Amino acid sequence: MNRIDTSLKVFIGLKRANDKLDKIVHKDIKSYGLNVTEFAVLELLYNRGEHTIQQIKKRILIASSSTTYVISNLEKKGYIKRRSDAKDKRVSYASLTDKGHSFMEDIFPKHAETIASVFSDLSEEALQDLQKTLKQISITSD
Repeated sequence: MNRIDTSLKVFIGLKRANDKLDKIVHKDIKSYGLNVTEFAVLELLYNRGEHTIQQIKKRILIASSSTTYVISNLEKKGYIKRRSDAKDKRVSYASLTDKGHSFMEDIFPKHAETIASVFSDLSEEALQDLQKTLKQISITSD
């Protein structure tokens, strides 16, 4: 088999693996009463702390109108709070509330375990090799 054929087969394999991961992640996140975008915002704030709304938008790659909608929904659920910047009223920050932090402390380890279970058949070495390979593809594809 030549390099082009192998590359095409690898591409198809990556797409199928990505589709499987998407299905698993969507199902898992839905079980917590969230959609993927809501979870992405909570995960960012949980693991990285307070962010401006603009930073959240850039980090999770969603449109401005969707960001506002998602932030509002999470506020209504009591998971996040907003505050205005003291120097620039156009800038708003979002952070987890105590309820949001407790919620993520409860669900994030379960979510991480769900993800880890997908790779359970791989040895630690194979998993690390896959990580390095995917990182190399990400860096060279830009």
